[in-house]
Amino acid sequence: MSSVPSAYSYTSAAVPAWLNKGDNAWQMVAATLVGLQSIPGLVILYGGIVKKKWAINSAFMALYAFAAVVICWVSWAYKMAFGHKLLPFWGRAGAALGQDFLLMQAELPSTTHYYHGGKVVETDMAQPFYPMASMIWFQCVFAAITLILLAGSLLGRMNIKAWMLFVPLWLTFSYTVGAFSLWGGGFLFQWGVMDYSGGYVIHLSSGIAGFTAAYWVGPRLAKDRREFPPNNTLLMLAGAGILWMGWAGFNGGDPYTANIDSSVAVLNTNVCAATSLLMWTCLDVIFFGKPSSIGAVQGMITGLVQGWGAIVMGVFSGSVPWFTMMILHKKWKPLQAVDDTLGVFHTHAVAGLLGGVLTGVFAQPTLSSLFLPVTNSRGAVYGGSGGMQVVKQLGGGFFIIGWNVVMTSIICMLVKLIVPLRMSEEELLVGDDAVHGEEAYALWGDGEKYDSTKHGFMSDDTQHKINIPVGDSQLPYNR
Repeated sequence: MSSVPSAYSYTSAAVPAWLNKGDNAWQMVAATLVGLQSIPGLVILYGGIVKKKWAINSAFMALYAFAAVVICWVSWAYKMAFGHKLLPFWGRAGAALGQDFLLMQAELPSTTHYYHGGKVVETDMAQPFYPMASMIWFQCVFAAITLILLAGSLLGRMNIKAWMLFVPLWLTFSYTVGAFSLWGGGFLFQWGVMDYSGGYVIHLSSGIAGFTAAYWVGPRLAKDRREFPPNNTLLMLAGAGILWMGWAGFNGGDPYTANIDSSVAVLNTNVCAATSLLMWTCLDVIFFGKPSSIGAVQGMITGLVQGWGAIVMGVFSGSVPWFTMMILHKKWKPLQAVDDTLGVFHTHAVAGLLGGVLTGVFAQPTLSSLFLPVTNSRGAVYGGSGGMQVVKQLGGGFFIIGWNVVMTSIICMLVKLIVPLRMSEEELLVGDDAVHGEEAYALWGDGEKYDSTKHGFMSDDTQHKINIPVGDSQLPYNR
């Protein structure tokens, strides 16, 4: 008989005793699903939902952000978010590239929780059964999608060079603070604030930071604000579909293991998203007379923020952000003064804060015990200490809001000292061709000349004029 390859034996250098192959496989799949939400998911969604002249720029902002975050993450940012404590809200920076570090069992060193701040351990340090390499990549795609969501507030006018500077600065000085505080063992984690899968770290942060950055960058051209139709609605829906399905990795991967918690999270995520989409669509029909595919996508995104109390939270996440975007925004001048291109404030900040507070209301005690460091945590509807959980959720949300407003403002002012935050007027008028020297679609109707050497036997007369009867007159029309 041939011997079994060492990689498939129970223990070896490639399969240490602590490795759980199922957990490791699921964590890598979950990370890939989240990565697909960004590329191609949000790249496609952004490229389709904006005006044609901004399709390339919008898609490229997402693509650049993903690449930049990957390099910054492994170079210094990962350990600032999940390493040893430097400050109560920040980890100590350091590279996450050494082979010994990548192959060791994953651990989040600051997550050990003690009873009332004493010396008796209440909850051991988080130490999943797979290597650090899997943990680093999983957390990296979370960081990347946060910057890409933030970009949705700035489409159609931010100087691409300013964006290239903004991404690493915001990742370093804003994202890592929220991640360490709530996930990496910082003070909000130790207090017991619940952020199961980024309602605060990702959605609230991106929504508040995007709105703040939009204020500093300034608005789009007045014409673009009035008329900003999607250049490809089908492409937008395709990107939204990838975003939806990718959320199985988002919430399903957050227990750091393939367990019953991850199964429930995946199901609840989809139920909440579907409920939210239907709620948003129904409100569009009731108040505006027709369903909107763009509105349906917005509703879906708000429902993907949290998974607990799925249907109830889906109803709230579909209705409250709808109200703030479709009603309140149109009546309240402070909201109108800031040009938030895709309404990220509503779909992520409002929905993220709402989801966080509702988590404090509906968090089921048994499921909470599977991932929270503070034992006996529960939502308010379950009595006991549940009422205090709502207070914790509000406190955590206010910290994230305050930090992002201040730090995003500082970053924007620093970047402005180096390059303009907003494009020039010429670039704003022309769009992609002026900014990138490229256009999303090569259409003859946009002024291109027919080249018979490339297109064969067909006529080179691209200005086919036909007459369309309109009443008693006939108007020339360029096909």
